[in-house]
Amino acid sequence: MTARKQARPMALTREGRDTLWLLAMLALTIAPHVGRLPWWCLAGTATALGWRAWLAVKDGPLPPRWVLLLALVLSVASTMITFQSLLGRAAGVTLVTLLAGLKTLELRARRDAFVVTSLGFFLILTQFLHDQGPLTAVLMAVALTGLLASLVLAQRPLGRPPIQTAVREACRALGWGLPLALVLYLFFPRLGPLWSLPSDAMARTGLSDRMELGHVAELAQDDTIAMRVRFDGPVPPPRSLYFRGPVLDLFDGRQWRSLPDEAPQRWHPTMAPAGEPSAWRYTLALEPQTLRNLPLLDGTTEARVTAPDPGIPLRRTGPEWSLTRPRKERLTFAAEAQARWQPLVQEGDPLLQTWVALPEGHAARTIAWARLFQSQQKLASDDTGAVVQALLRHIRTAGFRYTLAPGVDAPDANGRLPDPIDAFWLDRQAGFCEHFSAAFVVVMRALDIPARVVTGFQGAERNPVDGWYEVRNRDAHAWAEVWWPHRGWVRVDPTAAVAPDRVERPRRLVEPAAGQAPGTLARMAPDWVRQARAGLDAARHRWNTWVQGYNRQSQLELLERAGFETPDTEDLLRVVGTALALGSLVGVGWLMWQRPRHRTSQRQRALRNTARCLTRAGLPLPPGSPPHPSPLTWARALEERLGGATSMTLEERRATVALAEHLAVLDALHYGAEACPPAEWRHAMRTLREHARAWQRARRPSRAPDRSTPDPRGDAAH
Repeated sequence: MTARKQARPMALTREGRDTLWLLAMLALTIAPHVGRLPWWCLAGTATALGWRAWLAVKDGPLPPRWVLLLALVLSVASTMITFQSLLGRAAGVTLVTLLAGLKTLELRARRDAFVVTSLGFFLILTQFLHDQGPLTAVLMAVALTGLLASLVLAQRPLGRPPIQTAVREACRALGWGLPLALVLYLFFPRLGPLWSLPSDAMARTGLSDRMELGHVAELAQDDTIAMRVRFDGPVPPPRSLYFRGPVLDLFDGRQWRSLPDEAPQRWHPTMAPAGEPSAWRYTLALEPQTLRNLPLLDGTTEARVTAPDPGIPLRRTGPEWSLTRPRKERLTFAAEAQARWQPLVQEGDPLLQTWVALPEGHAARTIAWARLFQSQQKLASDDTGAVVQALLRHIRTAGFRYTLAPGVDAPDANGRLPDPIDAFWLDRQAGFCEHFSAAFVVVMRALDIPARVVTGFQGAERNPVDGWYEVRNRDAHAWAEVWWPHRGWVRVDPTAAVAPDRVERPRRLVEPAAGQAPGTLARMAPDWVRQARAGLDAARHRWNTWVQGYNRQSQLELLERAGFETPDTEDLLRVVGTALALGSLVGVGWLMWQRPRHRTSQRQRALRNTARCLTRAGLPLPPGSPPHPSPLTWARALEERLGGATSMTLEERRATVALAEHLAVLDALHYGAEACPPAEWRHAMRTLREHARAWQRARRPSRAPDRSTPDPRGDAAH
């Protein structure tokens, strides 16, 4: 033996193992919230789960009650300080996460396990307030199965059932409930929400009806998908992929905003040049947003909603399209855009004065520069085309630079910040599309030329898996519109003068790190990563269309295909009621069929079969025994019978001994530590029947005449 003994690892107790499993499933339900919760919430929850896991491994005592009360008070106070409320999506999820973590620190009985599991189920529901995609659904299905397995373990307090068995039972329960869930999903009427969450729970895209310098640059870092587009026929060239959003007409020196009620403008399309189609027909799937403005392709003349409700009305104001009220669900449109179009405004329209107005005391240096530039270039105010070309040429040659990180303007000696337009146009000369468009519009207005800022998206990337074009929030863009006499509004993108790749070959706008060439990370990404991402995006789109997009109209169409004429909500309720009634009848029938099996266990059936076999062979029931004695009780009764018999034949004695020995073997199989395999048990029962028949034959009296007894008929004959 060695002098030093190696310490053997301590085996987990049943309670410790089940607790660790429940903690792991709870951590799985919280994991997707990691990027959304405050740091102190993550730290507190991780501490609570880690502490409870350590106690489960060491089988240590739980913390005192005053520690939990203090942690509860701190959690509520921190949530209130951070969110200024206990209501709303963010505050509610934060508080529930903390409470679930703290509840594990008093996990000592089955009742506590049920409470923690219920909190886990609720946390699963909170995931779908943020994301309802296929990956979230799969992950939460795994978490749901794990929590159901925890319930199975809690319902089996005796012994040490394997976790694999509990998971198998959880999957079986989910399988039994899946048909009912499918019926409810297909036919249960889609009703309006019975309650609503605060505004922080509403999904949104990045566009806004207001713009302050720096807002669009923040959107360029957002990689989430804003909408998907599929063209029915020719695809527009990249320079025409402008998706028009809110139009910003008013400027107060710091912020641009839209007109509250803009007067309608007439639509004035022109003929398309040779080689270009006259129109582009497309389908657009728009993610949920909070604005009424619809970012449709610039030049859209016709549009209608196709899903979820074709009756949703649209409002058109000149080239802009909007909803009558914001919609929080995903919308699908069928639209048509003109390849060459111009919205026309009459020259005497009073709104033209709005589009040349500038706030007093703002952008003074830029306004003075514009007038000096006009005199030096000898530009006439009525020659709008010459002014536009001169300004674009100035942007290309004056050292302007395109960047997502232009820096922060330093205050002057008096602590006042410089005017943002002056700082960009005359000092820094580096900025993002919003800087170029806003400064360009200010210069045009300083020259008494009507101009305005248009926001939206520019560019799209084709998904090679499903052929849809994806427009992400980082494709957000801002450009200018200039009013030309006799032509109307003309799109001018000053950003293209300094960054033509932004328009001609749209690239993902991510600011490279210092010393790194633009696009390096994109080139380093292997093809399989890009292909996998495209596949996930395509799968998500199909999920949105087929699963999340399944609405009341889809339900009614399904009933029509099933043979219903003009179906309505009552028909849906009838189908659901019929399905529930049939399911209930099937369930009751199955329980009735399974009732004898549940009433009589396998061991009881074995004892009953043994007693039936022996009583049929003629062996009486042992006195004082139950109706179905154990095989060993029968064996002892045979041994007593063997010892008290004096006139038993040798054959009967041998049959009795063999039957008693086999009953002893049968008892060992019946009450063994491990369950007897069914095949071995059937073989043992066949052998028992053979021994019982042999014992029965041995007990029958012999039919041969006994020579020791005189034959009365012989004596009489004699």
